[in-house]
Amino acid sequence: MAARGVIYDLAGEQQLLQQIAMGNETAFKLIFETYRSRVFTFVVNFIHSTADAEEIVQDTFLSLWQNRDSLVKVEHPRNYIYTVVRNKTLRYLSNVARDEKMLKVVWANMQVEVNPTEEALLMRESRALIDKALSTLPAQKQQVFRMCREEGMSHEDIALEMGLSKSRIKNIMVEVLRYIKIFLNQNSAIPAIILAFYLFFIK
Repeated sequence: MAARGVIYDLAGEQQLLQQIAMGNETAFKLIFETYRSRVFTFVVNFIHSTADAEEIVQDTFLSLWQNRDSLVKVEHPRNYIYTVVRNKTLRYLSNVARDEKMLKVVWANMQVEVNPTEEALLMRESRALIDKALSTLPAQKQQVFRMCREEGMSHEDIALEMGLSKSRIKNIMVEVLRYIKIFLNQNSAIPAIILAFYLFFIK
């Protein structure tokens, strides 16, 4: 157990989860103090909203407490906590994706350089991989993707400019997104993080 009441060893964390499962609030507070900052950094680098990130973090630990009975089966506490927060972040991004205006804001924020934290480095790696994946596609598909995701154009506007039907533009985007997901899975050692970054683009 480390100083300041923050724990880092696997056995210690497993023991704390066992105690939380029995309703030990002190153990829960220690897990919260250990992971809150790291989880918050993870979330805010995806959604670029400190208020919403804080809400996701609080919701994550609330779920941890409310479902504490299931913690007795957890073998890897860190993986379990990050899985919970990742799923809640993806749910948030999925809701954002339904709001075209908000989606454009989030996408614009993703282009801004952030502090070189571990998560920021992963995000930059994901953008590089996405660019590499796009470079292997036909020019038309690359153009449609960039007009939609980088220029913020609607499917209808892209269709008018390129002389294609709106349904064709939609199909191209579906094909490109599917291809990129496969490419990321095959070419990244951290597919879960990459997909977490990229999933919110899918409409």
